[in-house]
Amino acid sequence: MITALVQIKIPAPMSLEKARAVFAGTASKYLEIPGLIRKYYLLSEDGNTAGGVYLWESRAAAEAMYNPEWFAFIREKYGVDPQLTYFESPVVVDNLTAEIIGG
Repeated sequence: MITALVQIKIPAPMSLEKARAVFAGTASKYLEIPGLIRKYYLLSEDGNTAGGVYLWESRAAAEAMYNPEWFAFIREKYGVDPQLTYFESPVVVDNLTAEIIGG
């Protein structure tokens, strides 16, 4: 499994209320993305950085998502390019489902 960390330095601080509205507006488009296991939306405490943590079945699935169109969407929505970092996720603990995945 692959975890992708996306960070976006937004040009003006965003409140938590505004972030909820903005993120809720895009959440449904992630429901049926091939290979995406889970997505967490992020907002830093100071409201200056937004982003997401994505858990993917594979690097190939992640790379299919983070294509030039996706980068253009982020650039258009926030006015900046995102920072994207990949991590191997050999084991995941899920306390909601009482599962340990991988390992």
